[in-house]
Amino acid sequence: MQHIFKPGSNKNKPTLLLLHGTGGTENDLLPLAEIIDNEANILSVRGNVLENGMPRFFRRLAEGVFDEEDLIKRTEELHQFLNEASAKYNFDRNKITAVGYSNGANIAASLLFHYENSIEQALLHHPMVPRRGIELPNLTGKRVFIAAGTNDPICAPKESEELEQLLKEAGAETKLHWENHGHQLTISEVRTAASWYN
Repeated sequence: MQHIFKPGSNKNKPTLLLLHGTGGTENDLLPLAEIIDNEANILSVRGNVLENGMPRFFRRLAEGVFDEEDLIKRTEELHQFLNEASAKYNFDRNKITAVGYSNGANIAASLLFHYENSIEQALLHHPMVPRRGIELPNLTGKRVFIAAGTNDPICAPKESEELEQLLKEAGAETKLHWENHGHQLTISEVRTAASWYN
């Protein structure tokens, strides 16, 4: 997977896995890493799927309707990539914090839904429920921050509440933060996510 890796200045810090939204690239969320933890490793990844020329992490059938088969395949692909990247760049595989926006938040949530130990914690900005009707792994000890917009036209508030509930039921420690905005990524939610992370 096309990516950027920047080693951090503090070996004890986790690796920040940055996952962009639809049409983004591996450069998009680099400024967030500075705000969240400027001592951590950065692994910023570009999605392998193109939708009308725009990079994404998995296919969708329509707005808000995921191609589940592709989602499962791409989630496994990202999980395996993290195994390979941790060996290549020599970072702790068990200390990855995913930071995702929109489509990137959805693939990060999908890692939590499918793999018990793929990521340690997640900062999810405007995520949706990746899959329904499946049993989640045991997520005890995982921490998940969800930033949601009260007026988000793509991700309805009840979607964010449902995602939080599913993660909680699987044992994760969650925080749901509301912004009085739509689907855009705001500096205030990034700062709130950073203070939660710290």
